[in-house]
Amino acid sequence: MSQLVTGEAVVLQVRIARMPTRALACAIDFVIQMIVLGTLLGFLLGFLIVEASPALGAALAIITVLLVLVGYKVVMETLTRGKTLGKMILGLKVVRDDGSSIRFRHALVRGLLWLFVDFAPWFAASPGIVASLMNKQGKRIGDMVAGTVVIRERHQPMASPPLFVPGHLVIWAQSLELSRLSDDLANTCREYLARYMELEVSARVAIGDALAYRVGQVTAPAPPVHIIAPAFLSAVLAERRRRELARLATTRATYSTNPYAVPAGPFAPPSPYGAQPPAYAPPPPPHRRPQAPAPETTKVNAEGWHAPGSEPDQWS
Repeated sequence: MSQLVTGEAVVLQVRIARMPTRALACAIDFVIQMIVLGTLLGFLLGFLIVEASPALGAALAIITVLLVLVGYKVVMETLTRGKTLGKMILGLKVVRDDGSSIRFRHALVRGLLWLFVDFAPWFAASPGIVASLMNKQGKRIGDMVAGTVVIRERHQPMASPPLFVPGHLVIWAQSLELSRLSDDLANTCREYLARYMELEVSARVAIGDALAYRVGQVTAPAPPVHIIAPAFLSAVLAERRRRELARLATTRATYSTNPYAVPAGPFAPPSPYGAQPPAYAPPPPPHRRPQAPAPETTKVNAEGWHAPGSEPDQWS
């Protein structure tokens, strides 16, 4: 097993293809190449007998050999994202150092160095073998220059094992304190559960008990009943995943309501415009003291009726 670190800083556990398996895949590809090359040279020989041009025949033969030996690998690995017929048969694949699929430039570099450096006849086909034996990931020189590695696709460990909480422990799981459970310890437990069936019985028990003890030290409360280590680890990881999915669902709901909203809190992304001034708030209206009503200016005579011209002055 080996580790590849993606561009998002995620560690992938992969099984590196070693030299014997790669040599067998290369032998299968070489047989296919020789069949194609023999067929093309047969047609070319018939053409040269008619034309009778030695220089043209030599040029066409060299071009044909290069196209078959280099073009076969380049075209196949580009179209299939890292596989040739030999690699398909043996379950191998060429990937980049970060685990992503290769492209034309990676396939071209690997193909050219495979012919002219790694297994070149003038180097006795030894540089590729020596480099593969000395490199811990089994890389030949073409892989080192292209930044690629050959892995085994088959029998890879599960990326995410099935996690569950026993029915009688649901309430206990929901009350767990998981703030001290680190990502490294959680990933180690997840890898143990993914490879549980591949381990020996004694290793299952020993590793499971050790991980359960470490997880029990950073979580609380303890299970109300005794459960085996794999069930305990599975319940803790399942509850941790449930809370993470709930948090993501809440965040997604916020963004679906307002796609331009910026999450608040200590983990909010920094503003691309630097420190922002506080939002503008209009000033409150000035406080006015209530005024007494204007006195009545209507003049009333002794008999109680309005005297002409004594109405309130509405224009003052």
